[in-house]
Amino acid sequence: MSAHCRLTGAEPGFGQQISHSHRRTSRRFDPNVQRKRYWLPSEGRHVRLRLSARAVKTVDRIGIEAAVARIRARGVKV
Repeated sequence: MSAHCRLTGAEPGFGQQISHSHRRTSRRFDPNVQRKRYWLPSEGRHVRLRLSARAVKTVDRIGIEAAVARIRARGVKV
């Protein structure tokens, strides 16, 4: 569960690595997940979230309150 974004739900994708001789081996495309701490004024506490880089920009745009509401709507505990 470590490479999952709590806001967007981004998770690893799978594909194949192709060598110069075209031998194929499995590989994994992980999202750029970071651990970020935000102050949640409505609850008077900090929350620590695992977010993708794209989700961090989304939180900056819509605000932490709206982001936490979206996370809870997905059924994820904050």
